[in-house]
Amino acid sequence: MSMINAALVESFDEPPHYRSVPAPAAAPGQETVDVLAVGVHPATRGIAAGKHYTSPKTLPALAGADAVVRRADGSLGYVMTMGAGSLAERIVIDPAAIIPVPEGTDPALLAATMNPALSSWTALRTRVPFQAGQSVLVHGATGNAGSTAVKVAKHLGAGRVIAAGRNRARLDDLASEGADSVVQLVPDEDVTAAALAEAAAEVDVVLDYVWGPPTELAMRAVLGARTQHTRLLDWVQIGGMGGDAITLSGHALRSSAFRILGSGFGAVDTEVMLREFAELVAAIAAGGMAVRPHPFRLDQVEAAWAHQDAPGERTVILL
Repeated sequence: MSMINAALVESFDEPPHYRSVPAPAAAPGQETVDVLAVGVHPATRGIAAGKHYTSPKTLPALAGADAVVRRADGSLGYVMTMGAGSLAERIVIDPAAIIPVPEGTDPALLAATMNPALSSWTALRTRVPFQAGQSVLVHGATGNAGSTAVKVAKHLGAGRVIAAGRNRARLDDLASEGADSVVQLVPDEDVTAAALAEAAAEVDVVLDYVWGPPTELAMRAVLGARTQHTRLLDWVQIGGMGGDAITLSGHALRSSAFRILGSGFGAVDTEVMLREFAELVAAIAAGGMAVRPHPFRLDQVEAAWAHQDAPGERTVILL
């Protein structure tokens, strides 16, 4: 029996382990591909910890949720394997789910960047009527996805991008990476509200990675300072670092052209999502945006799981 190396989740209480497993066999309509790079994203960790809706029901199971792969003809592709696993030297996939990747693309860079960029790219391209020249507030901009959202918004033509977050040093970095204005979210709510009101009163779109009480404060500040109340403001809920729920006055919805919507896999048609994946892959391959990969070998998977990413980097396992 042919064997390959892989990373297996054997317990939700432990990191995946480096193991030898039988090589996969493709069924009719499937394709076997070589895996080149796999990102270790928050969702990837959550799946392996049994905390994600796509977490395996039985163990052991293959770790990993996406991959940059090489097909039999030598071409590169990107796949998302949520629920099926990707951390193995070879995997079996549906050819229809492979996103073409331009030859010469750095697999590690693509694996590091795709996941952090997906949320903001999908939100601006499919969930709101965003147009070049409009302004965007990224609420929670000092995390990896939020930081990448600043770059995505600028790449898509935002006229002004305001980055709001707690980490002062990361905000300073973002000011040199495309943010036109930064707002530090500090414990003093009055100071935070005043800064948000001054910087973001007239934004067109908010990409919100925070939610919870901090978002309640931000909504009151931005809406209260708005001078053009009939100008549409789309507030897109993407992440929940600050909590899973908010309390919102009905007055906020009646007194301004104000819409709240979410962006995620359940909010966008699959065909539309695949089309946007392809556009995003092409943009990353062309140098439009990048997250710095922190590489590990497959046999270092336990160390990779323990690694804490620095701002602007993402753990990637290279095979």
